[in-house]
Amino acid sequence: MKRILTKIAAWPNRWYNGLVIRYRKIAHGKNLAIHGKLRVFGHGSIRIGEDVTINSSVSSNPIGGDGRTIFSLKNTACLTIGDHVGISNAAIVCHDRVTIGDRTIIGGGSKIYDTDFHSLDYRQRGDYLHETAVTKPVTIGEDVFVGAHCIVLKGVTIGARSIIGAGSVVTKDVPPDEVWGGNPARRIRGLAAEAGN
Repeated sequence: MKRILTKIAAWPNRWYNGLVIRYRKIAHGKNLAIHGKLRVFGHGSIRIGEDVTINSSVSSNPIGGDGRTIFSLKNTACLTIGDHVGISNAAIVCHDRVTIGDRTIIGGGSKIYDTDFHSLDYRQRGDYLHETAVTKPVTIGEDVFVGAHCIVLKGVTIGARSIIGAGSVVTKDVPPDEVWGGNPARRIRGLAAEAGN
């Protein structure tokens, strides 16, 4: 009985997410699972691979806090999410390009930003019609694990199989097969020996 009630309770979210996907013209592969309501802003290009799970509610992953998964794109931006990816209550802001590789996990409450949002020049900052912010693509490789409550900033590439410790702020490139953590994130150790086992 509980299983039936759970399925019935999920129908409003399925209906809502279906409308969002059609309205925003989100291309996706088979077996896309969205738990909760996905929030999408802007009309950039979103491509989602196969067997992707997106948690977007407190009940789907309490680690993420009370937030939902949010994709915010400028109209010319491109967000690409690979196959078998898991995203929990995260915010991805894409003004140019954000790419997430296959089998990568984005932990609860994490943020990925490919822009500074505002100008670093105080004379422009706040002049929303004319200010220019630095924007650089973000690339997260295959099999990466980004822990809960991390922030990945503009221009960063995280190499395949690397791990970002919970609560880290990633400001520069992370090579493949390494563990990074802290604010700003720095190398803690390598993973090459473990990967070979």
